[in-house]
Formats: sequence, structure tokens, C-alpha cells
Amino acid sequence: MELKYEIITDEEIEYCRDLCNELMAFQKSKAHITPELFDHMNFDTRLVPSVKSALRNYTVIVKDGEKIVAYVYSNISPKEAYSNDFATFFDLSSVQQKNVACLSQFYIKEEYRQYGIGSKLFNMSLDWMKQFDDVDDYFIFVSNGNDNALEFYKRKGFTVSHTILDGFITVLRK
Repeated sequence: MELKYEIITDEEIEYCRDLCNELMAFQKSKAHITPELFDHMNFDTRLVPSVKSALRNYTVIVKDGEKIVAYVYSNISPKEAYSNDFATFFDLSSVQQKNVACLSQFYIKEEYRQYGIGSKLFNMSLDWMKQFDDVDDYFIFVSNGNDNALEFYKRKGFTVSHTILDGFITVLRK
């Protein structure tokens, strides 16, 4: 195994297409609350719009040789971006600054889990998010049924704030 971590530009986001679609299928397979909501979630409906609407983006891919085996996508966005037709993700009045940081998508192919890739990508993303003075609030949204991810983020110092969409998503905050 020869792992390389590579920060990619917004123009290179296409590299994440297959893994993003795998992530959506994985989340649907784990979900026990309205899994059908994932039917219309994919690279084109989730990642692309997020990249386009964010103020700043940070995407890291992990390659084993030339094969992309993991990615993490984080962003800095106006807090109002998290109140839309789909849901209101948090109480906007609870955020003092105008922008928030979000670790938005995170996926590692199953056979590459347990090698420390998750911790390294998490730390890279958190370090990136912490460099912005106009952000004090950090969010992660975990789909229902993804208990391993939920526990991972809690071990990393995030706490459960609340759930939305009748438990479809758990909101973690730091």
C-alpha cells in the first residue's frame, strides 16, 4: 500500500465523483429513517452545488498508487446556506459569526479503513478550518445509521447538538 494525500482544486472536484456516489449508496444502506431521501443524492446534486456555493473549499483525496481510495471535503460558507428547502440545519441565531465551517463529506473505501486515513484526513480538515478568523462554529452532519462515523467524530471532540428531519441527520458541533 502506497498512500498519497493530495489537496485538489475546485476544478479537479470530478476526481471525487465515484467515491461521492459510493458515499451516498453507503449512507442509504445504513439509513433506517427515510433511506429513500438518498435516491436523488449524488455527486451532481450534493458535492457540485456545495463546492459552487461555498466561500472556500478544501478537498483532499487519498491515492493508493493511482487509485483514489478516500476523500474529505470541507468548506466555509455563510451560515444562511444551511437553511434551505431541504432543511434548517441549526439555529442560525446560535452562530455569532456570519460564516461557519463544515466537514461536509468524508468517505474511505471499506478495505482502507483502520489504517489511520480517517484521522489524518480529519486533522487536515480541522487544521484548515481553524485558520479562518471569521469562523467560530464547526459542524458535521451525520446520516442516521452511520454509527461508526458518529462515534469517530465524538472521539475527536465534537458533540451531538440535535437531530433534524425526524432523526434523518444528527448535527455535531464544536
